[in-house]
Amino acid sequence: MSKTDVVVTGLGATTPLGGDVSTTWSALLDGRSGVSTLPEEWHDKLPVHFAGQIAQEPSEKLPRPRLRRLDRTQQFALIAAQEAWDDAGAPEVDPLRLGVVVSSGIGGILTILEQYDTFREKGWKRVSPFTVPMLMPNSPAAAVALEFTARAGAHAPVSACASSAEAIGNAIDMIRAGRADIVIAGGTEAAIHPLNIASFASMRALSTRNDDPQRASRPWDAQRDGFVMGEGAGILVLESAEHAAKRGARVYAHAAGVGYTDDAHDIVMPDPEGAGQARAITQALTDADLKPSDIVHVNAHATSTPAGDVGETRAIRAALGDSAADQVAVTSTKSMTGHLLGGAGAVESIATILALHEGQIPPTINITELDPEVAVDIVRDKPREMPSGDVAAINESFGFGGHNIAVAFRRA
Repeated sequence: MSKTDVVVTGLGATTPLGGDVSTTWSALLDGRSGVSTLPEEWHDKLPVHFAGQIAQEPSEKLPRPRLRRLDRTQQFALIAAQEAWDDAGAPEVDPLRLGVVVSSGIGGILTILEQYDTFREKGWKRVSPFTVPMLMPNSPAAAVALEFTARAGAHAPVSACASSAEAIGNAIDMIRAGRADIVIAGGTEAAIHPLNIASFASMRALSTRNDDPQRASRPWDAQRDGFVMGEGAGILVLESAEHAAKRGARVYAHAAGVGYTDDAHDIVMPDPEGAGQARAITQALTDADLKPSDIVHVNAHATSTPAGDVGETRAIRAALGDSAADQVAVTSTKSMTGHLLGGAGAVESIATILALHEGQIPPTINITELDPEVAVDIVRDKPREMPSGDVAAINESFGFGGHNIAVAFRRA
C-alpha cells in the first residue's frame, strides 16, 4: 500500500537567535550563540546565571490586551505559526481539512507559578479568569487552531524534550490517514524561571559556566558539563504533496518518515548504548522507504550532557551501519540555541529542512577537544556543504521518560 507523500511548505520560528526563520538560520550558519546572562536579580540565588533567552519579545508582535490572555508558550507558538502560514502562501483550505499538532514539554508553567503567587499574596479574586486556558498543556495547540480555524483536529502530544518532533510525526500520520490536507505542526516552550532552573540544577543537568555563557553549550566536547536552557518555538506547515501541487506551492522538503520508540530504561537517564534511539532511526528509514546510504546529515539531539551525547553517536552508527555512518555529517544546533525542551525538535527540524533546501549544514560550535568516544563525523566551527542529488537527513529528539523520535526528511 503506497503512502501519501507529505511535504513541507511553510516554516516559522522565534528563537534565542532571532525572531523569525531567516535571522535564526543566518545565525546558525554564522556559528553565533544565543545564550546570555539572565537580567533578573533572582539568578544570584542559583548556581546557573544564564540561558538561551528569546531574541525578540512577543510584545513586539502581539498587542498588549492579547498578551494578557496568552501564556508565553502560546505567544511563541502563534508568532511562529503566523510566519509559517504566511511562508506557505496563506493557503486556502477547507477548515475541516486543516489540522494542528502543537506541543509543549512543560506547558504553561509560568502561568501556574505566577497565578499561584497572585493567589497567595492577593487572594482568589485577583487570580486571572484565563488561568486554566493559559496553563493547559494543549493551550498552544488550541490557540493555533482558533487562530487559523483548524477543524480537522487539534492535538498536543507531550513527550518531554521529544514533544515537538512527535508533533511533526503525528502531523505526517494525520495527513497520511486522510484526516487533513494541511497540518500546522511543531512545538513551543517558555520555562526560564528560577524554579525550573533550580530543578534542573539540582539534577546536575545544567552547565554552570557562568563566566562564559556563550561557550557553555558544547555538545561532544570532552569538558561538557550540562545543557543550557532555552526558550522559543518552531512551526512547520505540512501538506499532502497532491494538495501542494494543485495550488502551486513551494516545497522545502518531503517529510518522508518517522520512528517512535521508548527506552523503558530510566525516567531521566538514556540507555547508554542508545538501542532505543537506534530503533527509532531504523523505523524512520523504513517508514520513509530510505536506505542508510541515503542519509547524509543528522541534526542530533546532543544536549551537551556527559551522559547523553556519546550514546547518541553510537545509536547513529548502530542504525546506519559503519559504511553509511562514516559518510554522515552530524551537528547539534543546540550549541547555539541552547535546549528549547519541548520546542527543540521543531526548531531543529527546521534547521534540518533548510540544510537540505539550502545545501549548507550548520556547524556545532564550542568544541575545544572532541570527546574521544564520539563515533561519527561532527561538523565543527563552520558550515559544511551538503552533497547534491536526491539525499535525505534525519532530526533526532529524545525526552525524559525514554521517548525517542526520529523524523526523516528528503530533499525536494
